[in-house]
Amino acid sequence: MTTNPPDEVTTVLLADDQSLLRMGFRMVLEAEDDIEVVGEASDGRTAVQQAAALRPDVILMDVRMPDLNGIAATAQIVEAQPHSKVLILTTFDYDEYAFAGMRAGASGFLLKDEPPASLVAAIRRVAAGDAVMTPRITRRMLDLFGNRLPATGREQTPAEREPRIASLTSREFEVFTLVARGLSNGEIAAELVVSETTVKTHVGSMLAKLALRDRVQAVVLAYETGVVTPT
Repeated sequence: MTTNPPDEVTTVLLADDQSLLRMGFRMVLEAEDDIEVVGEASDGRTAVQQAAALRPDVILMDVRMPDLNGIAATAQIVEAQPHSKVLILTTFDYDEYAFAGMRAGASGFLLKDEPPASLVAAIRRVAAGDAVMTPRITRRMLDLFGNRLPATGREQTPAEREPRIASLTSREFEVFTLVARGLSNGEIAAELVVSETTVKTHVGSMLAKLALRDRVQAVVLAYETGVVTPT
């Protein structure tokens, strides 16, 4: 499931080893008419099992959990339940957690000190197929990718670093760039003065041509190949 019309309910699984935090998340989310908490897990192994049994739209995943950590659990869930989107929540903003989470297939990364409204908005965006990342993690990611790009000799073009980029149309490449900047479908539609449905079509075509699973992988590829560079 990749889209959630306004009249549908987004189902959520809470995976965190702290019961008080799960209670707090549940209280925040169940105050929303379009979000339903369908289950909880206190460790990564249970999260994987619950994801298979409940098939939630979004899983709020803690990083540090017993038995199986959140990164490993995310990888297993994404592999077995591709319709479920994982939003990683943690108190730790270390780079390795964000990068490992993205590599594992997470659709977003937020710190637990984000305001409740930001959490709710992130769940809706992830359920709709967007990628979500807290701003300070994004800034640090851009710095790291910038340091990894070649600094000497003739600079390769993005298409030379990844030949599949050459298969994109000019509009798909434009959408690819805007996705890499972190814009949502609605924001891209406003930027290009087109409908959101048109943007979704371009995003789907872009992901297919680049053989990418989701928008998060598109963001990583854009920075690794220099389509977008830190400023």
